[in-house]
Amino acid sequence: MKNGSLQPGLSHEFKFKVPENKTVPHLYPESKEFGSMPNVLATGFMVGLFEWACIQAINPHIDWPYEQTVGTHVNVSHEAATPPGLTVTVKVKLEAVEGRKLVFSIVADDGIDTISEGTHERFIIVASKFNEKAKTKVP
Repeated sequence: MKNGSLQPGLSHEFKFKVPENKTVPHLYPESKEFGSMPNVLATGFMVGLFEWACIQAINPHIDWPYEQTVGTHVNVSHEAATPPGLTVTVKVKLEAVEGRKLVFSIVADDGIDTISEGTHERFIIVASKFNEKAKTKVP
């Protein structure tokens, strides 16, 4: 980590206009069940937005790309549907730094409704070591 600049209170705002390909029918295109569901932002893609916002918030404060972060816990609601064309605003705040563990609070809205609130935890890794360890799982 860089010179201790990664501290609780760090906040970041991220905006993303929802395209058609981030809706539920596109989550797993091979799934007949997802394919027939409503054309709104998929929860899986919403969680990805939250990870992206947290990554953007902390990358300037770590030795990126040597150090990176991986998601380890997600606890969020999905309170309102967001059709394509609306812009989701994600606000993240670093609530705690516990060694390499980072805890964020998250609030997101689509300009009409609050669509989600919750927390997300990430862990700082050394990318090369993480990748080598992951390779040992592949037969």
